[in-house]
Amino acid sequence: MRTTSPTVVVGGGILGLSTARALAAAGADVALVTEGELTSGASGRSLSWLNSAGVRSEEYHRLRVAGIDRYRTLAARHPDADWLRFDGGLAWSGADLRAQHDHETAHGYDSRLLSRDEIARLVPGVDPAAVPGGQAVWNPGEGWVDLPSLAQVLAKEFAEHGGRLVANAGPVRVEHQGGAVTGVRTAAGDSLPADAVVLATGPAVPEMAAELGIAVPDATPISLLVTTAPVDTPLRAVLNTPRASIRPTPHGGLAVDSDWTTASIRHTGSGYEVPAEIVTELLAEASGLLAGNPPLTAERQAIGRKPIPGDGDPVLGRADELGGLYLAFTHSGATLALIAGELLAHEITAGEAHPMLAPFNPRRFR
Repeated sequence: MRTTSPTVVVGGGILGLSTARALAAAGADVALVTEGELTSGASGRSLSWLNSAGVRSEEYHRLRVAGIDRYRTLAARHPDADWLRFDGGLAWSGADLRAQHDHETAHGYDSRLLSRDEIARLVPGVDPAAVPGGQAVWNPGEGWVDLPSLAQVLAKEFAEHGGRLVANAGPVRVEHQGGAVTGVRTAAGDSLPADAVVLATGPAVPEMAAELGIAVPDATPISLLVTTAPVDTPLRAVLNTPRASIRPTPHGGLAVDSDWTTASIRHTGSGYEVPAEIVTELLAEASGLLAGNPPLTAERQAIGRKPIPGDGDPVLGRADELGGLYLAFTHSGATLALIAGELLAHEITAGEAHPMLAPFNPRRFR
């Protein structure tokens, strides 16, 4: 039965959409308000690697693994989807690969150290000669998702459960009185009353929270994602390397990014731009990872802010400073989208904190 207490989720990225969909499925009276179109922000330029690789806390690892689990459930419902794949992830960097592998296995994560010969056999499409030191960490349970495609699925389910989408509303302001939220107001002046408001506006969360007197440390950088034209390669896994990270796309191309490109991105006043030679260099680095070193041609490039909390961990849950306000701000938006939306919806509808989100509540900054 639909509850009478209205909830507004602000943010058209995958985290906001997932939360709104989970609320609607739970019977909440929910509206999703977006500044522009769905996934027109960070979710539209994400590598969207589904993983819990690397060294992190036990609590964060468990949350990410639960996130991957929800994607596997989704994949079982959409067995023919070309936008959600689990073909593994291969990684190497300047860090101690043995230490990373040992940490992962200690947490029960499927992790293997592969030699170049094993890479050639188990990970088609990779040039083993590109692997420095002759070893890489292989995580066969990892995958990738195309977030705009996923958004279409979630938006359909959201509407079927009675959710209301208010798109292209422009910047939204949270309204409050007496220490609690009362709703939101759109750029056009339209008011949407609510007893609970979720801020899931990606890199804008710290700014919007600050306007409400809530400090959220922010380490958001500017990032570049390049999508290539279709390329003839058998690569199906995700590659995460120091100079280029790669995953396939549903249309036969590759999505490519790397942190080193950030230093070359320029703010133009109305947006961002990156020199053409940086894009060329990034694609050359990516080509060098692939068997046969196929030429890669940029079909699309997207530049913008990539949400990263100041301490690196997600910020998920109720903000104590303002009744009815919830925050959703995280770097691992793709991996966490489904589980975070589910658990935030639980907190809102049940009126109690979920133990898996407790370590990530914004009160840790107080």
